[in-house]
Amino acid sequence: MPLRIDVPENFLNLFHKILENEPVENGNKLNLFSLKISNNAFTYANLVEELGNILTTYALSRNAYDELCSQKKYNTLVSKAKERLRKAESNDGELGEILLYTMLEAHLKAPKLLTKLELKTDPNHYVKGADGVHLLRIDDNTFQFVFGESKLYSDLKEGVKKAFESLKNLLKEDLNKLRYEIQLVNSNFLKEAHDEHSVDLLKKLLIPRENDEDLNIDHSFGIFLGFDVEITDDERKLNNAEFRKTIYEKVENAVRAILPTINDQIKQKDFNGYNFYIYIVPFSELKEQRKRMIAELKK
Repeated sequence: MPLRIDVPENFLNLFHKILENEPVENGNKLNLFSLKISNNAFTYANLVEELGNILTTYALSRNAYDELCSQKKYNTLVSKAKERLRKAESNDGELGEILLYTMLEAHLKAPKLLTKLELKTDPNHYVKGADGVHLLRIDDNTFQFVFGESKLYSDLKEGVKKAFESLKNLLKEDLNKLRYEIQLVNSNFLKEAHDEHSVDLLKKLLIPRENDEDLNIDHSFGIFLGFDVEITDDERKLNNAEFRKTIYEKVENAVRAILPTINDQIKQKDFNGYNFYIYIVPFSELKEQRKRMIAELKK
């Protein structure tokens, strides 16, 4: 891959993989990862700490990140990233957008081309669109632009429907919105390309007249869904091993129950020919936790 992946694979060590690459409709894959559990609670503090480390590469372009690192301006690096997060107009979706970025880089191995945070803080460019754009290499001659969508809803079924509704809007008007996203990437790609080879490939992918005869380019979608899992007082009284087993089973059952809804969405004719990469993570007390975690990241 010509672009550097900045989220290390060991980021996934924070999670217990309940379902990995579970087949869904049309050969697509679904992943259900739960934060690991310690003392009968999800390990949110560990997640916040790691997201704090990742925030700099999420919020800043590779060029800006590399320039500050080369000058050893590490405090400036962190403060600029936090400033971007603080300046972003909040829609309570930032946590999902960051987690989408981490999953697409660490698990799918699709480096970012653009994040929504970069556009939110640029009033001249930001429009409602994808939550991020990533590049996935299929083989030497085939690449996919992965358009990201994240939804955090207490009710998983509602989150699924809202996510696919947003993706359907991206496809309206003869791909005009997707083309606009690609134009945004095109206008910013020099900030992300970190060497001559990266620049050359991105030109071929983004600029039709530069495209090689044998180079194939498709569009696909990456989805991150967070939902609420209710934990009862009786469950919290279980011993640690039983608690883990109970909660992981409850989460898996909730997701398996929603698979028909996900498959029905994928089968819609609007999505014929598109690949989907789906990531689902459960939370307890989702509304409160996401606000607390973003507040911690902004400090």
